[in-house]
Amino acid sequence: MKLIPYSRTTFLIFSIFLCFGSCKSGSDYKQLEELQSLKKYAAGVYSGGGASVICVLETVEAMQLDQEFAISSISPIDIQKGKLDSLDVLIFPGGSGSKEYLSLGQSGVQKVREFARKEGKGLVGICAGGYLFATMEGYPSLQLLNAGTFRDHYDRGRGLIAFDLNDKGKEIFHELSAHDTLFLQYYDGPIYRIPQNAPPLVLGTIISDIAIRTGYPKYLTPGKPSFLTASFGEGKIMVTVGHPESTPGMRWLVPRMARYVIDAPLVTYDSTVIRPDINQKEILYLSDIIALENNSRWGLYSDQDSIVLASLKNLHSIRSRPSIRWSTGLLRHRASSVRIAAALYLMESEYTSAIPELASAARFEENPRVQAVLEEVIGKLSEMKGNNRTP
Repeated sequence: MKLIPYSRTTFLIFSIFLCFGSCKSGSDYKQLEELQSLKKYAAGVYSGGGASVICVLETVEAMQLDQEFAISSISPIDIQKGKLDSLDVLIFPGGSGSKEYLSLGQSGVQKVREFARKEGKGLVGICAGGYLFATMEGYPSLQLLNAGTFRDHYDRGRGLIAFDLNDKGKEIFHELSAHDTLFLQYYDGPIYRIPQNAPPLVLGTIISDIAIRTGYPKYLTPGKPSFLTASFGEGKIMVTVGHPESTPGMRWLVPRMARYVIDAPLVTYDSTVIRPDINQKEILYLSDIIALENNSRWGLYSDQDSIVLASLKNLHSIRSRPSIRWSTGLLRHRASSVRIAAALYLMESEYTSAIPELASAARFEENPRVQAVLEEVIGKLSEMKGNNRTP
């Protein structure tokens, strides 16, 4: 596997700082050199049409857990301009696979296929990206994986689903080797049909029976792949049906997938982000859970602090994905107890993209106790980024 050296980009960035930052001290330059010297691999996260803005953000944040990756968002225009040449791996996040395909355009589709087939680069698909990589008659896709998906009743719902890993999966995600049951956020992800002839390599399977919609057939999803990998020409692909980038304790799976498809060392990460044990049961968004999420969301608007706190606790208990983003506004709540609870919720959820919000809140906070909590949360979230360790 030939990896694109990052030194040219490092030199360009450093040169820009030399030209426009003459007032910087020698220590500033040293810190910049040290930061850039850590970057060994270049990863792109597709941000064109069909890619969910939130999924792009959370995928970028997950990739930033790995200090050796330089990460950028990649648009269809960037692909036309030849920016794939500077990447080692391209990640397609959640959203809509067919809309991502349409946004790429026919020439973009060809360039992405050649990126893997001829250039020997890596591709990672998350949820919609998994649809995009599949091979399905009558459905627009890149046809990279020799596997189709079940299109009938494809919108199976959302929740925290249970899955397992087989021996090969535990070899790649070796920190999970002692776990028989694991959990992952899911939102209408692909349920794969695996052919008998030249199938992709299954790394794990779904345990949960994801039949959340009324009238949808049961017992279809158990035993279907949760993670897949395959070669495509000289390149390598990996997909997941769920959303590790939005699953606290499992976000590190995203940079691990990126490392695997470019044959980079499978370094492990800090224990602050490897926390598979924080989830102990599946939570499927059936009507009662949906009602609880809706009621709790409205509870965040209450004038009664006790209701706001109870609502936040409920949302955390059902692992509500959107509630993490809702809670950032609570950092500006009048009640100190609510501000503290919101900050701790962001920390427990590993929501590193909230660091600027937390920093702003800390800047204007007048309560010393709240100030101390905010600074602690900022510190712990900051520590989560870039904590590579040796294999």
